[in-house]
Amino acid sequence: MSLVVSTYNWPQALELVLLGVAAQKKLPAEVLIADDGSGAATKELIRSFQHKFPVPLQHIWQPDEGFQLARIRNKAIAAAQADYIVQIDGDSIPEKHFIMDHARVAETGCFVRGTRGLLTPGASQRAIAQKKIAFHFYSSGVKHRNNVLRSPLLLPLGIKKETNSFRVKGSNMGFWRKDFIRVNGYNNAMEGWGHEDEELAARFINAGLRKKKVKLAAVQYHLHHKTASQEQEPLHCLVLENVRTQLIIACTNGMAQL
Repeated sequence: MSLVVSTYNWPQALELVLLGVAAQKKLPAEVLIADDGSGAATKELIRSFQHKFPVPLQHIWQPDEGFQLARIRNKAIAAAQADYIVQIDGDSIPEKHFIMDHARVAETGCFVRGTRGLLTPGASQRAIAQKKIAFHFYSSGVKHRNNVLRSPLLLPLGIKKETNSFRVKGSNMGFWRKDFIRVNGYNNAMEGWGHEDEELAARFINAGLRKKKVKLAAVQYHLHHKTASQEQEPLHCLVLENVRTQLIIACTNGMAQL
């Protein structure tokens, strides 16, 4: 399993994520940082982790030319070695069983959509100041607590399979690399914030995969931050709707066009 962590100019958050990954009960085979143009501070942070990290840690970087998350994720996944990919964001701290849970729910013919709990601004600031990575259902400053409850015993009740791409977020997602290649990965043309994950998921659905919604496992805690500019969202919604209505499977500007 390859873990892809996307980031942009927030090394304090990325540090907590990497500490959380290093503390996993089951480690991924490798970690790839998909860096959409961060500066020197992020580069130095990753370098400081590389010599002591328990698994290979790659820094996949591209120049800062605006919000190009789709493109940098394509580049990172192109460099990945494992057959299965798990994605998180560089501001979402994985609970210590996160990778173990994703390995458990991975299934041929499906992609996984996980959820996340949200940390309040105060809890996020304290986590960064204290380098805190351990949270639980009763931790103060946690919102959407139903998303951070973990129960291996009850996990079958937290799994639901669907044939739609709604409410898919790349911050907690798992899929087979061969399926990603089949649909030509993310759509590089979707620059700016919004719906690049749903658009990929819609093409997964068109290719015959099912969305596997997972709760009670694969828990993560999202650090609070300001929302990115959403000026491109209306255009992205049109692209997404076209993929759904025209049943498009492979985008024309994706991983193969890098």
